[in-house]
Formats: sequence, C-alpha cells, structure tokens
Amino acid sequence: MTDPAKPLRILIPEGSSTSAREAITILGLAGHHVEICDPSPWCLSRYSRFVRRFHRCPGLRTDPAGFLAFVEGLIDSGSFDVLLPTHEQGLLFAKVRGRLEGRIAVALPSFESYRTAHSKAGFSRLLDRLDLPQPPTRILKSQSEPRGATHFPAVVKASVGTASRGIHFVHNESELASALHAIDASGNLDEVLVQDLVAGTTEKAQSVFSSGRLVGFHAFRQVAPGIGGGEAIKQGVHRPVVRSYLEKFGAELDWHGGLSVDYIVPDNGGAPLLIDCNPRLVEPSNAWASGTDLVGQLVRVSLGETPAPLPESRDGVLTHLAMQALLGLAARGGSRVAIAREFGRILDHSGPYAASTEELTPLAHDRLAAVPLLTTLALLLASPSSAARLARGGFGEHLLDVRSIREIEKMNPSPHSPSSS
Repeated sequence: MTDPAKPLRILIPEGSSTSAREAITILGLAGHHVEICDPSPWCLSRYSRFVRRFHRCPGLRTDPAGFLAFVEGLIDSGSFDVLLPTHEQGLLFAKVRGRLEGRIAVALPSFESYRTAHSKAGFSRLLDRLDLPQPPTRILKSQSEPRGATHFPAVVKASVGTASRGIHFVHNESELASALHAIDASGNLDEVLVQDLVAGTTEKAQSVFSSGRLVGFHAFRQVAPGIGGGEAIKQGVHRPVVRSYLEKFGAELDWHGGLSVDYIVPDNGGAPLLIDCNPRLVEPSNAWASGTDLVGQLVRVSLGETPAPLPESRDGVLTHLAMQALLGLAARGGSRVAIAREFGRILDHSGPYAASTEELTPLAHDRLAAVPLLTTLALLLASPSSAARLARGGFGEHLLDVRSIREIEKMNPSPHSPSSS
C-alpha cells in the first residue's frame, strides 16, 4: 500500500484543463511533488504554488510523436514515480502502454477500450450492446446520408470533441444540414451522432476502476451554469443507478483508471440516460470536498495497488468555479456592474456561494491562483463580450482532433521499433 507519509513525484502531462488544475490542488495538499508539461507557458495550472516545475513541450494535437518523445524523455530522467494523464493524452499513452510499463507507474486501459470510450459513436454502440439507456440515437457517416428518421429538436455531436466542441442543437432539417456542414468544415466529420433532445437535468458522474472493478464513484448536478457547457456551481448527488451503469460499462471494457460520464435525468421521471463519456477524471474537486478522494485513489491504482472501494460521498456538498461563474454571466449578456457585483458575492461567500467552496482557483490554499482569476475579471470588465473568446482560449493543444487521432492509431507501440522513436 502507498505510504501516506511519503510524497510521490507526479508528472501531469498538460496544464491547460480545469481537470488538471483541480487535480494539482488535491495532490499538492496531500504533500506530493507535482510537475507539469504543456505547450503554453501561460497555461492555467502554471499559476499554482503546488507546481514545482513547468516543462514546455510540443502540442499533443499538432505533434503527437513529438509530445510523446518529450514525455518519454522526462520519464527517462528518473525524476517521477507516477504519470497522471488528466485529459486526452490518455489515448496516446494507452496506444504505447507497453513502452511505459516498467518505466513509470500509470493507470491505463487497453487502447481499444480507450478508443471506444473516447469516441461518441463507439460509446453509443457499446451502450446499445450492454442495453444501457441513452436517448434515441442515429449515427451518420456523411453529409449525404439519408436523415429522414430524425426527430426534432435534436442534438448533433461530432464523434470527437470535449468541452462542448462539435455539439449543435437543431430544430429542423435545414439546421441539421448546417450543423453537419460545420462539423465537416472543422475536419471532424468522422461519425456524427444525432440524438433526440430529452427534456431533463444534465448531471455528471466520475469513477476510478482497477482492472474492471469500480473502486471510487461520485456524481454531481449543475446548480448554476458557466460557459461552454461547464458548471459554475455544483452540488453532489446520490445516484446509485448511475453507479450501476458505470460498473457494467467499466467491467465490459476491463477499465483501468479514471472514467466519467454525462447523463440526463428526464423531467418525466424516467431512468437516467447516458449521453457522453470522458475516459478520465473530470474536475474532481466536488468529489474531494464531498469526502471522496478520486485523485488519491487513481494514484493508488496507478501504483499497482488493488484498493478497497471508497465509501459513499456525502450528499449535497456545494462547490463553485469563480472563473466559470464570471465567464458564464458575461456570455449571457451580463454588464460590467453585474460582473463586478458577482465577483463581490464570490469573495464574500454570499448569495448562491454562501455554503460553497472554490474548486478551481482556491485562494485560501493557493494565492498564486489569484493571477488567472483576476486576469479574467479585468478582461471581462474591459469587454464583457470577450467571454466566448476567453473561454475558447482553454481549447488548447491538449485536445485531439480526427487527424491527430489517426496519427496515434498508426503509431507502432513497440519500444524497440525504429518507427516508434
């Protein structure tokens, strides 16, 4: 078992995502030594006292081979105990899992399992095979494919995309055609899902698996929206039926590592419907605040332990992301006065933030986190209409597209092949 008194040396191979930033806080408070690599010297996670060193690396999306070579160089330096993928780089590491074994501790499923969970079409097909509930869904492979059976309103999703990239809400055939054209123009028309829009509340669940066995679970609902499909305020919820979905799904894929899903709780009282999958932990701080340390459990699994399942999370715990709250308010047309007032409520822990704790930029633990928060505030006060552009700044080189996925699929996983260097 892991010695809790011994700090581990942990490499997080990106620093731009909110998930990485939250994991860093949890690991830092546990006393671990954390280093990150990212193409951007201004990435979100660099502004944390818990990051001991920053390494500037090639971009995963534009240069997967160069990114891999850089990370392998860090691993070969002998400076790290654990590699902790927090975003889509997990697909690349799963492909070359054999090259990493014996060199660093990491928790990864097979590449085939990762690809199934990462692809929205693959996820949908697996749900059908396992008889797990999802909204009525059609999978299209081209713009010209017949679409006459579509029911409107509908949600159109590119098979590759995260943080609401490639998602369109359509109400008729004309809007559907426009959405398909936009996805094609972005280079992501691989397979496209068209799902009936179900009235209900979207929630998210996170889990950790050890060789197909679920050893950690937490779910939360959105209390207040942020921007780009994110949450500004979250509340932990008790969802045993979703836990059973994940147990079945993870066992089928023999999952090893972090796994998260989005689902809809229908307004008509029906069973939750699974709508999306992320083969990683997504923003784990609400779980941590609720007494479920999924990041710590993932580290134990990475080290080869077979830990006992974590106890059930406390229900009803509130957390918030101040940057999401400000960006979301500005994106919905909030004025400068409204933005300043909202920031005041965040600082005072008043209004909807009265019983909530900050999860993304926790100033009480990490004063350096004030830099991105105050920068966001200043830019929004200067120009509230810049919210969407600022949010897009997080869609960085840690995100994959169809081209980079194809490049990864062609990689030879053998550590001794000349083509793998």
